Amino acid sequence: MSKLYITGQKRLSGAVTVQGAKNSALPILAACVLARGESVLYRCPQLSDTEASLRILRWLGCRTERADGTVLVHNDGLTRCDIPDALMRQTRGSIVFLGAVLARQGKVRLSFPGGCAIGQRPIDLHLKALRRLGAVIRERHGWLDCRAPHGLKGADITLPFPSVGATENVLLSACTAEGVTTLTNAAREPEIRDLADYLNRCGARISGAGESVIMIEGVRSLSGCAHALIPDRIVAATLIACAAVTGSTVTLKGVVHSHLAAVLPVFEDAGVAFSAREDELRVAAPQRLRSMKIIRTMPYPGFPTDAQAPLLAAAATADGTTVIMENIFENRYRHAAELARMGADIKTEGKFALIEGVPRLYGAAVEASDLRGAAALAVAGLCAEGVTELGGVCYLERGYERFEEVLSSLGADVKKV
Repeated sequence: MSKLYITGQKRLSGAVTVQGAKNSALPILAACVLARGESVLYRCPQLSDTEASLRILRWLGCRTERADGTVLVHNDGLTRCDIPDALMRQTRGSIVFLGAVLARQGKVRLSFPGGCAIGQRPIDLHLKALRRLGAVIRERHGWLDCRAPHGLKGADITLPFPSVGATENVLLSACTAEGVTTLTNAAREPEIRDLADYLNRCGARISGAGESVIMIEGVRSLSGCAHALIPDRIVAATLIACAAVTGSTVTLKGVVHSHLAAVLPVFEDAGVAFSAREDELRVAAPQRLRSMKIIRTMPYPGFPTDAQAPLLAAAATADGTTVIMENIFENRYRHAAELARMGADIKTEGKFALIEGVPRLYGAAVEASDLRGAAALAVAGLCAEGVTELGGVCYLERGYERFEEVLSSLGADVKKV
């Protein structure tokens, strides 16, 4: 198992290009099942999660290639409609293959997905929506056996919660269904719009993606296309936190400012200054942050739950008290105990975390247990006195491409062993 050794209290400077969005890459890779022929995906990050999706595609019969941030998927050899348990367990994002393979093959058999243990993430919304489209689904012994004996047909679907995964599965399954599907209370994340943009380039007819109501007019078939993924807004938020805790000035390239609309004001309240130009964002942090008062995680366009952990790490050394209310996942403070090993003063109770800023953190041996918690510990290590030994790097590599190299390019002292 790899570890990161971070020598803290190094000022960061320079510029870095933000990687492509992991949360776009996973559903778009699954969507390649639908698009006959060849798809070329630019800015596709090389992560353990994306590699898991590529392994699933190869199992199904697709041919994949990767070079210099570009992934090619050719699916004319697709023959299978089952996905082994071992492949499904490698990433939570594998659940989107449910709608994609069902729509392409008319049937699919797969197990429940894996992923980080950050709380319950039931897929009942996915299954209910697919049943509305005409799928017959049997759940038995941890396996899902799904069929569309009469083909998938458009329907009116209302989600009780704007689930990102359920929205993605509806888009994937409905775009080649017979008739029109109206999805109400859809997730509005930028990654949903990115998926719809890819599908529309392939010949789908999807309107309203990024809004709460999406219309999908079914087409007979899709053809592969070339598509560039959007930048990863959570990686951008994490890099902002890295600059914030080290009192640094850095420039992020290749960002979409509107995707960070809920994140930037929180850091501005803490004293961080931003200046935007085209697709660049200059981040200038003060010597010591102010507290961030109250932060509530919400579905987009609210403050993203995935950015909560890096922000909590930044709040640990801010001047004053910060309160975080986690409204999406019930088990997303597992990194708090590890931050306490570094001297942080954090109290958690249910969905609440109370962070009293301390003058400094101290390097320690800490162990990550999920993706964003790993990022939080890396952020804390950058400002800690001494050396932080970060274990569980495998979690970090699920969502951050060569993160130690990115930080080192900005002047951080980070070594992967």
